[in-house]
Amino acid sequence: MPQSLPKEDFGGRRAAALVGIRRAAGVPAIVLGASFIGFGALVHQTGLSIWHALFSTATGWAQPGQVALFELYGIGASILVISVAVTLTSVRLLPMAVTFMPLVRAPGTPRWLYYLAANWVAVTTWAFAMRDCPRMPTEERLPYFLGFACTLWGITLVTTGLGFMLAGVVPLPVTLGLVFINPIYFMLMTAADVRSRARVLAVVLGAAGGPALYLLTPDWSLLLAGAGAGSLGFLLGGGFRRRS
Repeated sequence: MPQSLPKEDFGGRRAAALVGIRRAAGVPAIVLGASFIGFGALVHQTGLSIWHALFSTATGWAQPGQVALFELYGIGASILVISVAVTLTSVRLLPMAVTFMPLVRAPGTPRWLYYLAANWVAVTTWAFAMRDCPRMPTEERLPYFLGFACTLWGITLVTTGLGFMLAGVVPLPVTLGLVFINPIYFMLMTAADVRSRARVLAVVLGAAGGPALYLLTPDWSLLLAGAGAGSLGFLLGGGFRRRS
């Protein structure tokens, strides 16, 4: 039998939103903030303005897609190539939104609020929501998520601008290296969920197979490692048996 999760009841929607704000303002804010400082420095290197960087974070808010956009622009890629690359890097958010939305549905919530919340489904917000929301009463889940996500969104806007302005002060390898903090943090957070054997297996298999696949096919190694490790982790972790 799976271990039951401890229940959390914050006493109302407003209280749940405030808890989401407080939790986002800790380690998630530090990690994402540092990562977007690196992103701001990356945009500075392309020769574009700070407003391009801020607009990208405000509307896109998916760093792999944002990095692909500005890196490809910097090397002179066509609009078609940039569009395809950004789409491929961002399509991973679709299954996240599909699995997240049923979790936060509550009676009396206007539909437009779900569409608004879907724009803030990103790796960090999704991971925390999928971990925390099942413990809460249904009506508190969406306010908690919005408090959490909007806090991180505001912080990343500030740190994007900060990174752009620090680009000429802090050494470039340091600022650009900050971009990789967020994926490392997400990997550790996923692997730490030892209750899910499939997640741990996916992380281990991806870390082991990624370098080998890169030697075989650098262009496709990331896609193959992610799809292959995730699928094997699901199968070896008994995903189909649990659904049966």
